[in-house]
Amino acid sequence: MKDVITIDGPSGSGKGTIAKLLAKKLGYRYFDTGALYRAVAWKTAQEKIDIDNEDALNTILRNMKIAFEDERVIVDGQDISSEIRTGEIGELSSRVSAKTTVREALFNIQREMCLQGKVVIEGRDTGTAIFPESENKFYLDADLEERARRRFEELKINYPGITMEKTIEDIKKRDLRDSSRESSPLTKSDDMVYVDSTGMAIDEVVSFINTNLK
Repeated sequence: MKDVITIDGPSGSGKGTIAKLLAKKLGYRYFDTGALYRAVAWKTAQEKIDIDNEDALNTILRNMKIAFEDERVIVDGQDISSEIRTGEIGELSSRVSAKTTVREALFNIQREMCLQGKVVIEGRDTGTAIFPESENKFYLDADLEERARRRFEELKINYPGITMEKTIEDIKKRDLRDSSRESSPLTKSDDMVYVDSTGMAIDEVVSFINTNLK
């Protein structure tokens, strides 16, 4: 399977930006798996449920309808594209995504949305759990300070009170949660191409991945 390209990596590594540009360059679709988890997090916040309550969480997962229209995320007929991009939903999403019941529920959705091929899918387990059979798997990384700087630049527009120190701490927490969760932890498999984007321009990263496609 060559036309399902997976890009995994930690928070702030630039997966979304790179995946979008690569997809555009190749004429492929772009799929952000993180938006699925953010959508579930948003729904749990709307319903005010405790994410540690597995019965309530399963009810949410059974009943909610998630759709993607271009890059818009639609839940139960409502466009929530901007609402899922807040810092609060991002933090809640990180906690929700650690739940085995959530990962199992969203597994088939991710597979079905990408099986027709010609897609760049990015997340934290796309090459290890969702499409381990892909022949084009990449692990995008950058050092902690670089990832925090990128995230800080994104957040400070809507959160003027955010500090670099707080951003670093938040990323450390997410890294630990993502890499130590029981179900599909973030990890680099031996058949992934490792890309350290520290100090690299965006177009350089896209070009490197494109050059290394099979």
